[in-house]
Amino acid sequence: MHNGNGTGDSLPADKTAPHFMVINRGWLPTKTTPVFDTYWRFAAERQAIFFNRISGNAQQPTTDEILKTYKFTNAYRASDRVSQYLIRHVINEGEQHPEELFFRIILFKTFNKIETWKLLKSRLGEITYREYNFNRYDEVLSESLQRRHSIYSAAYIMPSGVRSFGEAYKHRNHLRLIEIMMQDSLPMRVCDAKSMLHVFEMLRSYPMIGDFLAYQYAIDLNYSELTDFSEMSFVVPGPGAKDGIRKCFSDVGGLSEVDLIKCMAERQEAEFQRLGINFQNLWGRALQLIDCQNLFCEVDKYARIAHPDVMGISGRTRIKQKFRPKSEPIEFFYPPKWGINEAVERTMRMRITM
Repeated sequence: MHNGNGTGDSLPADKTAPHFMVINRGWLPTKTTPVFDTYWRFAAERQAIFFNRISGNAQQPTTDEILKTYKFTNAYRASDRVSQYLIRHVINEGEQHPEELFFRIILFKTFNKIETWKLLKSRLGEITYREYNFNRYDEVLSESLQRRHSIYSAAYIMPSGVRSFGEAYKHRNHLRLIEIMMQDSLPMRVCDAKSMLHVFEMLRSYPMIGDFLAYQYAIDLNYSELTDFSEMSFVVPGPGAKDGIRKCFSDVGGLSEVDLIKCMAERQEAEFQRLGINFQNLWGRALQLIDCQNLFCEVDKYARIAHPDVMGISGRTRIKQKFRPKSEPIEFFYPPKWGINEAVERTMRMRITM
């Protein structure tokens, strides 16, 4: 169901990664700020919290007051609750035919909210494109809105699509968009793609989908067997990541944001070693480009409190979302092709027996 060897796709300008001389904690030709070191410390501490919670130390997973008070995503995108639900329940439960798999992934990620997916399943039964009906889906979602229940996650700003499809409600326009994708045989074209960049370009060609959303969708599709590309092969920085990059580098030395994200991924071991940090990776899986991109976004938020004197592009000074622990534990499960699920299971068993 997938094509590609997992290597080699990149934006044309990024075929050759820049080389740096590291002098006095700086990367030439760039100039770093104190937030640069905070980036690595944040990544390590956020990952330590992840493993502390897995081991059952949820009461005191960190002494960092900022991390205790505010909500931050995991160091690894795939470890976040919504990504975990997508991988285990949306991708790996249900028919694996490309058409059905693509439909489930894009439908789930359109709303990016577990509660919305559960609502649709409770009212419609098994989610399949074969039995898809616009009016039935619209009825369920419209009723939820009438009860003043949010059906979209706050993680992404989703365009309304009124100009593109003319429907009065945002969710109706998104359903119309999915219909067009399916009618265009996009699932099979994604399967035939030779690179993640190609998948990105196909998604980007549709209305209501910008660069950042197309990249996020490409990563989500790549969790499945529809495609099999390396997460080190392609990256698109989002607005939050651009803010984080601005805070980490006072001078980017003429390098692009993509260059800098790639260099962070490539130099991660050296940077953790330089700072004397013992970074516990994801059962042998190093931080990938998507993770380094996300970490720039998260350190942008963290720096609003830790480094209030260092300004980004947006000028934001507050962190809106407070941390509220979830009662439901996560049984962690990653794309089987990553080859880490046996190690994950061993860790989870150790927690149970301790």
